Amino acid sequence: MKLALRTLILLLVRLLGWPRIQRACKQPGEKPRILLLRPDHLGDMVLATPVLDALRVQLPEAHIAMMVGPWSSAIVERHPALDELIPCAFPGFQRASQHPLAPYMLLFKLAKQLRAGNYDVAINLRPDFWWGAALVYLAGIPRRVGYALPPATPFLSCSLPFPEHQHSTFYNLELASAGLQALGQAPLETPFTPERYPLRFEPTEQERQWVAQTLHDEGIAPEAPVVVIHPGTGGAVKLWRSEAWANCANQLQASYPSLCFALTGTPKERPLLEEVAEGMVTQPLCISDSSVGQLAALLQRASLVMGVDNGPLHLAVTQDVPSIRIFGPTDSRIFGPWGAPARHRVITSTQRCPGCPSIPCGRLDFTAEELPQHPCVRVVPEESVLALARNILSPANNAHNTPSRS
Repeated sequence: MKLALRTLILLLVRLLGWPRIQRACKQPGEKPRILLLRPDHLGDMVLATPVLDALRVQLPEAHIAMMVGPWSSAIVERHPALDELIPCAFPGFQRASQHPLAPYMLLFKLAKQLRAGNYDVAINLRPDFWWGAALVYLAGIPRRVGYALPPATPFLSCSLPFPEHQHSTFYNLELASAGLQALGQAPLETPFTPERYPLRFEPTEQERQWVAQTLHDEGIAPEAPVVVIHPGTGGAVKLWRSEAWANCANQLQASYPSLCFALTGTPKERPLLEEVAEGMVTQPLCISDSSVGQLAALLQRASLVMGVDNGPLHLAVTQDVPSIRIFGPTDSRIFGPWGAPARHRVITSTQRCPGCPSIPCGRLDFTAEELPQHPCVRVVPEESVLALARNILSPANNAHNTPSRS
């Protein structure tokens, strides 16, 4: 029933949008207007930041707008290359139930809003985001770039073949490059590498001062090395064992007595932080109420950041802090760190879960009853994490790996 409703409404969108698309064949001016769509949460938004700098360098006079969810707007709202931020509570990304017709009612409402923007090109940065493709089609934007994945393809004027198993940032940059070509501009320089197209997020001086004061209040000296552990993530199947985090912290502190630990997370993840802290010999600093900017400033202050597949670990890359992350059901080739492999280490589980066809399986939506049968991340041995952490924290590597203190 749900699929039939979608098919019917998307057919209606094609019929209603066709006359407007036929009239919207204007040539871009000297200051082209570019619209980017990225509905995802924090980590995926961080991985999209190289697109903004790349477009600004190529088209310094362009007007660059970005439609994002309120759950990730903090990542790009301060980006110097962005001219306009359009908040949108994208359907399907709110992690809450909704009326079956709500996505389509919002589609028609926002299409009318976007028509006033008079955009020359829209770039649908999420590969499988058919709703976004339908939106920019209904809005009458003449050039609409995305990947040729159904049911989005009919709504695009430029649809690229989807190359599997590429990094998420590669996808973003390839689409941005096609958008430039749709405007008659040269494509982006290749190959797409982290060195050429780095992630970007800049904490403010106020946010760095907040970190300095917070650490001071906890008795942590300005020169003390800090290890940040962010154990939480959006999907429970991606979590490691709380006792494993605690044991790793205890063993690292035994080897490096000057280490201080900070556990970070969202307010909802506070019980998880307390569970990890309960197993630690020395009580860590637990932070679950920081802003994105304050979290970035704390990561900037760290000597090492550890966690699972989550957004804050991508934020750590923007601060050029060494990181270690554990992967299981998600593909590290797509969602792993966009940074130097020597500084950002990945541990991938090799144990396929009984009910999964492969590892990584790509599935995250397990019920609480199903989780015990999918232990891929939980069985990653502590020794693997400790070996990498000791390598990064060892005196021989300390000068190279430890960022300057703010």
